[in-house]
Amino acid sequence: MCHVIVTCRSMLWTLLSIVVAFAELIAFMSADWLIGKAKPLSSEDMDSGTGGSQEPYRPTLGIYGRCTRISHMQISRRDTLCGPYAENFSEIASGFWQATAIFLAVGIMILCAVAFVSVFTMCVQSIMKKSIFNVCGLLQGIAGLFLILGLILYPAGWGCQKAISYCGHYASAYKLGDCSLGWAFYTAIGGTVLTFICAVFSAQAEIATSSDKVQEEIEEGKNLICLL
Repeated sequence: MCHVIVTCRSMLWTLLSIVVAFAELIAFMSADWLIGKAKPLSSEDMDSGTGGSQEPYRPTLGIYGRCTRISHMQISRRDTLCGPYAENFSEIASGFWQATAIFLAVGIMILCAVAFVSVFTMCVQSIMKKSIFNVCGLLQGIAGLFLILGLILYPAGWGCQKAISYCGHYASAYKLGDCSLGWAFYTAIGGTVLTFICAVFSAQAEIATSSDKVQEEIEEGKNLICLL
């Protein structure tokens, strides 16, 4: 018989697992990993005076994507064009970034799988006589290690030609040059920290769903068990 067990700690772990997976996925897909050096306004932009702010635009560069501003001469306004600069995996600007993409992709896939499974932990608390929370926590720890490896390797690719074109000639491995870090990089770091927090907190979720109070509710014949 299926018992639906809902506790504050198990629900919090489930929500955190979903948030972490989405945060890492959004960061990976974003082009805002590096914010490039300021580009001066073109003569068309300065003459038109319709492009909004007259501050120089700073393009952004991601692991496989980029955002840059282009001018539409016919309508005399600036626009931002975002999309992948690499049509396939081999065209990613640096071998280090290729390794970063692999490690992050593996970690994110594990996190997404755990997030999907976590939704069903209200009904299923064990797999092959092993706590589903402990299994998911172990997977989250492994995913966190993959994410750390990816984030460590990413700055090593700052010396590639693509990064230099955005960050200036002073850019090199682990040196930003004229660039600054974008929100996607910080989001990836924050998501990695939360991944390990989720891995540790999964043990608390397991304790909450197997407590004496839960067992008493089951013995009383209740199928829906909600505890604080």
